[in-house]
Parts: sequence; structure tokens; C-alpha cells
Amino acid sequence: MATKKENKRKKRTGAMRKRFMARLRYLDYFLLIPYLILCGVGVVMVYSASADQLMMNNQSPQLYLNKQMLYVTLSFLLIAVMLSIGWKQINDSAMIGLLMLITYILLFYLVVLKYVHPSSAVNGATGWIALGGFNVQPVEIAKLTLILYLAHVLAKHGHEYSQLKFWGYVKATRKQLVCIALMLAMVLIQPDLGGMAILAFIVLIVWISSGISVRYSVTTLFGTIGIIIGLVFAVIKLKPSFLTSSYKFSRLMSFLHPFQLENKGGAQLVNSYYAINNGSWFGVGLGNSIQKRGYLPEPYTDFILSITTEELGLVGALIILALLFFLIFRIMLIGIRAKSAYRSLICYGVAAWLFVQTLFNVGGMSGILPITGVTLPFISYGGSSMLMLAIALGLVFDVAADEKREQRTPKPVQLKKEEEAHV
Repeated sequence: MATKKENKRKKRTGAMRKRFMARLRYLDYFLLIPYLILCGVGVVMVYSASADQLMMNNQSPQLYLNKQMLYVTLSFLLIAVMLSIGWKQINDSAMIGLLMLITYILLFYLVVLKYVHPSSAVNGATGWIALGGFNVQPVEIAKLTLILYLAHVLAKHGHEYSQLKFWGYVKATRKQLVCIALMLAMVLIQPDLGGMAILAFIVLIVWISSGISVRYSVTTLFGTIGIIIGLVFAVIKLKPSFLTSSYKFSRLMSFLHPFQLENKGGAQLVNSYYAINNGSWFGVGLGNSIQKRGYLPEPYTDFILSITTEELGLVGALIILALLFFLIFRIMLIGIRAKSAYRSLICYGVAAWLFVQTLFNVGGMSGILPITGVTLPFISYGGSSMLMLAIALGLVFDVAADEKREQRTPKPVQLKKEEEAHV
């Protein structure tokens, strides 16, 4: 005889299966098709960009291909899980609190690791936790956690916050500001400037979208940009001794003078330029890149778009970027149409994440922005980014399905009127 526990588990599993099948009826194909194409292109380009270097190191040329295919498969499963669970189960105070606690623990572990075991740092930074044969990047978890936390809090209190004067607003939101500042500080200490900037941008967009006045929004936005630009110019001008010896400062100076400092950190950007130039409009052909053969370090991560441009040309790279921006636009549109603040803020947060990460990656490989080590969504090799983005997209798919279902399902009042008219 089945126990009560087993019956509950079967009932829960059955409900999840039923919910998943119901959501498939309302699946948003304008999200699904670009996502599938991008994942497919990513698998192909990771293999193309990594195979030569792996063979030169006497490793299997399919090593990163197999891992990337595994990450893509797991991503599909995570999207299915999110459709089965639903956004309502995630929007729970206890769940959000647990996610925040886990994120803080992982980030704090990296801070401790940096000072207790300095040898674990790569170029002075500790950004990964090794678990078996895989590396977990806590900052990717932080991006998703922060979106869920902000959506949960601001959906509840956003309207009342928007009615306050500036200092009253600051006082009312001090708890949230401390939580956010603590997370950003631990990412900065690693140091991961790119990760911190992405988190800050997500906070800014979600906070603005929650209903804060336009005046406060503009003040916050331009104030933040002004402070960042001021600090960058101060560092360049003053060249403080505690920074001039750091890897991050070297990267900044290499961004400003890549050809003059080619032997001191500028080689990545210079070789990225060569790759883009070699590719011209239509590329040298898939698999025929020269820069991936030892010239451009780790060409399958943050510089994968350089290799893609060399092999598929500027036209191929622009098609990939067009797909990414179409996906971002579609997510924004779903957020605009959403009937609840929480659903809207989830969509705005995910769209902001994809946008700023794409911007930083493209800006870095083209020399428009300093190199931050940020990957290109769905294209670059990497498990943490791929899986966290899959969970985020799973939530967006669920929001889109709910919106479609609500539009197509007649409301009770409408049904009653139709029945009365029929009688």
C-alpha cells in the first residue's frame, strides 16, 4: 500500500506534468525559435573556435563541444522544469530568502578564497568554484537572484515607494539598498568589474521600471554614469601606485593603446581586430580562422564573436546580433503586456541582463569598451551563464504562456453574459 508521502509525491508530479503540457499549448515561438537558433550556432562556433587549440594541447577536439552540448541539453530541461513549476512558486518570500542566502554564501566563499588561497586567483581574480569537472561562477547565479529579489520586493511596494520624496524613498528602501550593495561589493572584491557593472545595470533598469519617478530615474542614471566616467578619468590621469601594477589597470591601458601595448596586454584586442578585418563581409569560411590557432587566447569564450566574424563575416555576426536583439525586444514586449508588476519586472530584468551582457561583449571585442571578460549569451562556451539564462528564459516563457492563456480564456463575467444571451 502506498504511503501518504508517496501519494503526495505522485500527485505533485502529476500536477507538474499537467501544467507543463498545458503551457506547451501557449508556447511563445517568437522566443523559442531565436533561442534554438542561437544555441545551435553557439554549439557549432564553440567547436570551431576550440578544436585547434585542444589538438595542439594533445586533447580531444570534441572536449568543449561535448560540454557545450551537455549545457544546452540541461538548459532545455531547466526551461521545461520552470514551465512545470511556474513563476508563482518562485515568487515566495521563503524561496527568495533562500536564494539570496545561497548567493551570499557563494560570493563570500570567493572573497575568502582570494585571500586565504591567493594561488587560486587567475590574473588576480577569483570568479569560479570548482565542483568535480565543472566550474560554477557565482556571479551568474547572483544576476538571476537579484532579478527575482527585486521583482519580488518592488512588485509589492513599488507603488508606495513611487509616492515618496527622494530622502523618504531612500529611507524606505534602505534594507533593499544594503542587500544590493553587499552583493555588488563582494563581486567587486573578486574583482569582477564586468559582473558588478551588469548587476548594477540590472538593478537600475528594474528599479526604474517599478514606478520610481522620471526625475529620480534620470538623476540616478546620469549620476551613476557620471561617477563611473569620473573615476575612470581620475585613474587614467593620476595612475595611483596601488592600481598601476594590477591586471585590471593593464587591461584599461591596453584598451586605450592596444597597438602600443601589444606585448603588455593589448594582444587580445589587436588580434580581435585582425580577426574582424580578415573576415570582411562574408568570412573566410567555417573552421578556417587563423586567429584561433594560438593568437587569440581562449577564443571560445569572451572573444568568440571575433572568430565568428572572421569565419562567417560581418554579415554572419550581424545576423547573430539581430537574433539576440530580437529576443531582447520580444522579452521586453512580453513585460509591457504583462498584467502584473511582478511578471513585468521579471521580463525587464532578463531583457536588461541580455542587453548589457551583449553590449559589454561586443564592445570589448570591437574596442569600443574595455575588455571585461563577459561572455556572449548563448554563443560563448560556459555552463553557469547558459544554465542561469535558461532558468530566466523559462520564467519568461511561463509569463508569456500565462498572458496568452488569460487572453484566450473568457472571463467569468463574459461567460455569464454569453450564457444569458444564449438562453
